[in-house]
Amino acid sequence: MELLKEIAPGLSRVAGILDPGFKGFAGVWGAIENMALRVGLEVKSLHFQAPTDDLESAVARFAQEPRGGLIVIPNAVQRNRIISSAARSGLPAMYAFRFYATDGGLMSYGIDTVDLFRHSASYVDRILKGEKPADLPVQAPTKFEIVINLKTARALSLDVPPTLLARADEVIE
Repeated sequence: MELLKEIAPGLSRVAGILDPGFKGFAGVWGAIENMALRVGLEVKSLHFQAPTDDLESAVARFAQEPRGGLIVIPNAVQRNRIISSAARSGLPAMYAFRFYATDGGLMSYGIDTVDLFRHSASYVDRILKGEKPADLPVQAPTKFEIVINLKTARALSLDVPPTLLARADEVIE
């Protein structure tokens, strides 16, 4: 949320797009509300589940008031609908995985999935050498990445601060 506010400094409110069927919904939504309060943003949720839910209209209604942005909780099935709804409504949006930004979303901040899979290989190796899976510790991701899509930023008339570009792991021209 801080990164979204950095790329769109006039932001005063944010909507979280999430699927209430997502198992970690309550915890993730609580974290979004806490972060919004911490950075001084009004927060609202836009729920959807089925492909028939009218996500586009909900995003367009939210965009009618100025200075809004989106935080998108992962939903790969609806990814293209979400990205195109944000673009049509002129809303800057933050996504959790790089493929959102590579598919046209403004920016992503999330775990480096390649690094995560690389670490998974060591677990497979340990299991194949006889360790019991139940005895292996759970490891949290340790590497996170920022991906910024400059083409989308230009389409939204956003000037990406040089300090943010310098911190980005990938910048899509």
